[in-house]
Amino acid sequence: MIEKERVEKALDKVRPMLAADGGNVELVEVTEDGIIRLKLTGTCGCCPMSQVTLKNGVEKMLKQEIPEIKQVDAI
Repeated sequence: MIEKERVEKALDKVRPMLAADGGNVELVEVTEDGIIRLKLTGTCGCCPMSQVTLKNGVEKMLKQEIPEIKQVDAI
C-alpha cells in the first residue's frame, strides 16, 4: 500500500504552483488499489480548469514520484 506520508511529500512539490494562483490541495484518501483522492481548495476548488490542473499537473507529478499510483481523483 502507498503510504500517505509519501503522497504528502510529493504533494509538497506541487503546492507552490497551486499556491501561486491562490489554491492548494488536500489529501483525502489513499486506497489499497493505488487510487489517490484529493480535494482542491482555495481558488482551485472552483476553477473551471481544475480538472486539467489535476490530471496534467498534479497526477502527472505524483505518478513520476510514486509509480505505484494508478490514478488521482478529485472529490
